[in-house]
Amino acid sequence: MLLWLYREWLPHHSTREGKVQTRYNDPMTLKEQINHSIQDAMRAGDELRKTTLRMALAAIKLAEVQKGGPLDEPTVLGLVQKEVKSRHEAIEDARKANRPELEAGAHAEIAILQEFLPQALTSEELEKMVREAIAETGAASPREMGKVMGVLTPRTKGRADGKVVSDLVKQLLQG
Repeated sequence: MLLWLYREWLPHHSTREGKVQTRYNDPMTLKEQINHSIQDAMRAGDELRKTTLRMALAAIKLAEVQKGGPLDEPTVLGLVQKEVKSRHEAIEDARKANRPELEAGAHAEIAILQEFLPQALTSEELEKMVREAIAETGAASPREMGKVMGVLTPRTKGRADGKVVSDLVKQLLQG
């Protein structure tokens, strides 16, 4: 009985499948997953993982303060993607400055952050989604690209780069 009570009121525990869940069997939010991973990195002594995830968590908390309340999952996902994008920019800057050690560090940080992002779409899956959106909207010319992008953006958010999506839409609408 005591074990059951203890388990019921734990902030989180692992299930047999290894999935971490909060009490009441709700899956963890992305922010909670990052918090949990920071704790694991601290226990393991993984300094790079700890600092990378703390920067991501700081960006999330800053956005929450600016909004004045908790963020929804798509917004948190967007912030993690923004962190990945800033690391890509850091890689470009490191290449220009001929600093391979900074470039390697940014690559390592990207690998850590990408663990929290959904699986990216393959080019075949993306092309299929674009063709479906074009058929759904009835678009026939590049002038109607906005309609197609309006349908596609929510579907591909977090799973494909917006520029790649828009280039593919433009290419398919042109012929």
